Amino acid sequence: MKHILLALLGPTLATLACDNCKVPKPAAGQRVVEYDLTIAEQTVSPAGKAVHGFTINGGIPGPTLRFREGDFARIRVHNKLKHETTSTHWHGLLLPNEQDGVPHVTTPPIEPGTTHSFGFDLRNSGTYWYHSHTHLQKQNGVFGSIVVLPRDGEPVKADREQVLVLSDWTNTDPMEVLRMLMRGSDYFGLMRKNSQSILGAWQRGNLKDYFAREWDRMMPMDISDVGYHGFLINGQRQTRIEGKPGERVRLRIINAGAASYFYLNSSAGPMTIVAADGPAVQPVKVDRFLMAIAETYDVIITIPASGQYEFRATAQDGSGHVSAFFGSGNLKPAIDPPKPNLYQMDDMLTLALEEQEDDVRASLKLPRPGSPYRLLKSVKDTTLPAKLPRRKITLHLTGDMNRYIWSFDGKTIAQEPYVMIKKGEIIELELVNDTMMHHPIHLHGHFFRLLMGNGRYSPLKHTVDVPPMSRRTVEFEANEAKDWMFHCHILYHMMSGMARVFRYEDEGTPKPEQSNKPEDHSLHHAAGLGEHNHDMSYVWGAGTLQSNMSSGLLTWMNPKNDLLLGWEVGWARFTKPQYEIDALYQRYFNMNFQAFAGYRFSNHDNAGNRIVAGINYRLPLMIWADLSVDSEGNGRFQLSKRFQLTSRLGVSSYAFYDTGSQWEWSAGADYTLTRNTSLSLSYHSDYGLGAGLLYRF
Repeated sequence: MKHILLALLGPTLATLACDNCKVPKPAAGQRVVEYDLTIAEQTVSPAGKAVHGFTINGGIPGPTLRFREGDFARIRVHNKLKHETTSTHWHGLLLPNEQDGVPHVTTPPIEPGTTHSFGFDLRNSGTYWYHSHTHLQKQNGVFGSIVVLPRDGEPVKADREQVLVLSDWTNTDPMEVLRMLMRGSDYFGLMRKNSQSILGAWQRGNLKDYFAREWDRMMPMDISDVGYHGFLINGQRQTRIEGKPGERVRLRIINAGAASYFYLNSSAGPMTIVAADGPAVQPVKVDRFLMAIAETYDVIITIPASGQYEFRATAQDGSGHVSAFFGSGNLKPAIDPPKPNLYQMDDMLTLALEEQEDDVRASLKLPRPGSPYRLLKSVKDTTLPAKLPRRKITLHLTGDMNRYIWSFDGKTIAQEPYVMIKKGEIIELELVNDTMMHHPIHLHGHFFRLLMGNGRYSPLKHTVDVPPMSRRTVEFEANEAKDWMFHCHILYHMMSGMARVFRYEDEGTPKPEQSNKPEDHSLHHAAGLGEHNHDMSYVWGAGTLQSNMSSGLLTWMNPKNDLLLGWEVGWARFTKPQYEIDALYQRYFNMNFQAFAGYRFSNHDNAGNRIVAGINYRLPLMIWADLSVDSEGNGRFQLSKRFQLTSRLGVSSYAFYDTGSQWEWSAGADYTLTRNTSLSLSYHSDYGLGAGLLYRF
């Protein structure tokens, strides 16, 4: 009975417990800086189209919160959303666990119509930011910047400073974006103008590479997931950097994108990096570098004596850029890096190799450079205490683009929530990227040392880019308590499972193996992992309506399971419609193998209603082979293949032999018109030639 009551009342008790927690208070004489942040729904048009969005104090991004190191922050977050909870995470700041702002994991969600008060000391100076950690609200506009000035002033002086918040914007509802990614839609490739096709491969001279990839049963390579309608800088398409000729300006750059890395460069020449993720670094000049999602960099530029120059942030996939202009006179624009060639892996392999060269600038000399990590040196010794015990943890970054599952070690956070650590130990964390995409990995509540060959002066960061087929090693002292999120900061990757909770072992926090429920927490955390407690599931479908027939598939899916309703109904050449409808359960094992069982309804000659079971197996050249048997003793073997001729035009065909109904085959083509519709043409061995429309949802 006790366990039943706790399960029923746990979330309520947790909320009450947190409401009654002692809110941190400032020390006597400590300066208090107060802000009110109001999160509300509003019609916005960052990309030129009026859509539903969320604002903070009426704007996107929210206001810049300014403090001085040693201040006490008192921030009241008002949730004016009608139907949604919200949250605020103070990204990069070191603060008490209950103030970290991750709903359920550390802090209660902020219910509609309520206010949550945060209070914490500003322990670390630098450039940081804040954002919602609820659902996909960050993509909707719930983010803003934080500036904490050092107690003794900046070590590198500038005449003025300016915050530049980079972000990406979609006019499509973010939940629909995630559903499109789960169903495997290539419409975002069309938006980015980099979808792969046979014609595109031929035009680039990569036809051999295209079919070699298909022979190896590899999905088309990509470096970004979402096609965006706009990229923004401080909520606009462009902005100005204020300053008089000869003045030095500190640019506090924040990548608040949901899924976009940016290349940064200036037409005025090298920029001087003086801080990364908040802490100061030894000044170093760079021409262009790749900035990961959730990172911050402080760079110094000088306003030229004459001429107008451009600071440009270019999306990694080459689909757009944003600009900040400075100076006056004739414009001297910055230049975009070359667009990626997605038919080859040369760029990513070259980047991985160049990072191993003796020349610490080798990877930055590439046309599409990497992160400036090997150049970054802390201004002071960051060596961790030698007397503390050390432990190495290796995590593999894993994914399955076929179903848009992202994970660590092949398991989502719902499947394996916790990484257990002990207070007082040093964790050496090796991150091995087994995927073909960059991943920005962020640890809450701690700074880690980035181990890239700079020894005692290894820089402190809270977010690290892990390039494709590469690895990064970081280390940190476990000097906190309770639970802290650790996740990929590509928003859609985190929501699809690439996250963990670093949990401190202590008497009040049971180990996962001591509990029947992985979400069991102390009373303060009784609500568990919230939206991360379970894997996400979606319903999607596609169907054709043609002059001769209709076919389609309706799917409910989560990472490993499908419920399928497939149909083929034809009326041409027959006095009454002929149908075959499959209602199936399918278990997904990997991108090349699935097994299914269910019931088949049919009025075909020599084929009635019956139970059916079988397997799907992907052959080289991405040919699907299906083998099934039914309760009438009939067997069926089918081969199917799709050829993407151009970015919009595809052809597909299938043929099967059924021991009951003999041969059947079909060939067709479709031409994409919009996100949801395509023109459709097909010839079926039973129903002849037909044309119509294909609809996706």
